[in-house]
Amino acid sequence: MRNLKRFASTAIVAGALVLVACTNWLTVDNPSVINNDALDPIADAPVLAKSAQQNFASAYGHLIVYSSWFVGETDVSETFPTRNEFGRRNITVQNGSLDADIWSPLSQTVKSAYLVLDVVLPNPDANINYARANLFLGFSYVFMAEQFCRGTVLSGPELTTLAMLDSAVAHFTLAITQGDGAGGEGLVLANAARVGLARAHLQAGRGPEAVAAAGTVPAGFNYNLTFIDDLAQRFRLANRMWFYVRDRGSIAVAPIWRIGPQVGPDTVQRAEPRVPWRVTKPTGDFAPQDAAYASDRGVPYAIQQKYTDYSVPVRLASKLEADYITAEVQGTAAQLVLIDARRVANGQPVYGGATDANSVLTEFFTQKGFDFYLEGKRLGDFRRFPANIIGVPVPASVYWKPGFAPVGSDVCFPLPTAEIDNNPNLN
Repeated sequence: MRNLKRFASTAIVAGALVLVACTNWLTVDNPSVINNDALDPIADAPVLAKSAQQNFASAYGHLIVYSSWFVGETDVSETFPTRNEFGRRNITVQNGSLDADIWSPLSQTVKSAYLVLDVVLPNPDANINYARANLFLGFSYVFMAEQFCRGTVLSGPELTTLAMLDSAVAHFTLAITQGDGAGGEGLVLANAARVGLARAHLQAGRGPEAVAAAGTVPAGFNYNLTFIDDLAQRFRLANRMWFYVRDRGSIAVAPIWRIGPQVGPDTVQRAEPRVPWRVTKPTGDFAPQDAAYASDRGVPYAIQQKYTDYSVPVRLASKLEADYITAEVQGTAAQLVLIDARRVANGQPVYGGATDANSVLTEFFTQKGFDFYLEGKRLGDFRRFPANIIGVPVPASVYWKPGFAPVGSDVCFPLPTAEIDNNPNLN
């Protein structure tokens, strides 16, 4: 006991000596955190612009997954009541997932883009950092307009859908000028902005402007957002669709998108190659720990196979989307041409159904649904033509999962209560 007391006394004295010699002994450097005071907005503009891009890439997967539940691309094979609200099309403003997984990441993208755009950079009409920030700010406004019933930016006043789309148009237009002027990668960003510009005009009901923008997208153009498999940062850096399959068991391909007979005990061979999927068994080559089961165990787990790893890229903009935009505006004859082209390209016979305008439009959006499955475009299509989008949960119908109220009639997402309560411009 005497030895223990002497040891304790010695430790206290030693500690006191350390405290005298070191005034910041609790200060620890964190290499993953950037000191705001150390940033030079001009010199670090490339870092800030790429941060805006990454913030959007991280939000993009959430935007895709939650909208896929809402429009019936996937079933909510998930236990969270907040997420089942999206599958039921009855979302409350108190929904925690609405804020944490959708609104906040989207708002973070907006804020980080403005950190770049609010700085005076050299050669503004040919600055790739401006082009990058404007591109992803433009897409943020597009998704805000397509998915939310109303919007707001940086705690500002309420924005209508049209106001959000007009803002998207303004930023895409700047991105095109700045990207073209910068050259190199800037040209790629400019072409992605051309697709975004066409998409924004289309959603706003400005058909001629949408066609004009779509016509400037070069043949064969594709712009993908890249992701990586970083075990420590999967929630931010990984492909979100695979994350929601592998780590959570949250998304199951909805029955209407599952075409083709099951072959063998643990796989499915689809007749339609654009939405590959499989149902696994515990004894199959896709073991239980690799998401053989849905989280809620309430549905045969039809796993999407479009994205099969954390590092698979996700398409954001393409000439194919531009072609769909053009055909939608041009009408039935143009839609039939694209329908047959897409069916033949994917091993299907040409369209043999009714050729009245309404029937063709439904088939047109069905083919678009196959081409852009789990790419976050279908909710915007639903907002424009709700009667022609197959698979959307029907209001007042029985929700496919027992224990929940019937399907609601929401057509867009409300702003979360966290935004409403903290924004003095909203009520």
